[in-house]
Amino acid sequence: MPAGQQVEIQVRSTEKEQVVDVTNEVEHHLSRLGLDNGAVMVYCPHTTASVAVNESADPDVGADISRGLAAMVPKLSFRHAEGNSPAHLRAALMGPSVVLPVKEGKLKLGTWQGVYFCEFDGPRERHLWLFALQGL
Repeated sequence: MPAGQQVEIQVRSTEKEQVVDVTNEVEHHLSRLGLDNGAVMVYCPHTTASVAVNESADPDVGADISRGLAAMVPKLSFRHAEGNSPAHLRAALMGPSVVLPVKEGKLKLGTWQGVYFCEFDGPRERHLWLFALQGL
C-alpha cells in the first residue's frame, strides 16, 4: 500500500468514558500500510473521542486520565443541546491524532508508553485511521 493510504481499525467502547489500549492493534496494521521505517499517524475522526500516548504499565493510568479530565471539564450548563459538551471539550483538550515513529516494522515507543483511544461519549463503535508517513 503506498504511503498516505489509510487503514481503518474499529474500537468498541463499553463505558461512557473509557481509555482503551490500542497499541497492539496499531502495530499489527503497520504491515498493511507497508510501513517498515518512518512514522504512522493515528487519527480519531470523532468529536467526542481522542487518541493519546501515555503510560501502559499501570492499568490505573487510564482511569486517572478520565478522572482528571472530568475534574478539568465538569458538567456545566452548556448551550450545546445534545448534553455531551464535556465530551467535546475533553476530546479537544486531548487532541485528535498522534504521530508515532516506526522502526523495522514496530512502533518505537518509550519503555512505559502505549497508544490509547479515549472515549468520552460511549459506549460506541468507533474508528481510528492509520496513515503511513515514510521518508521522514
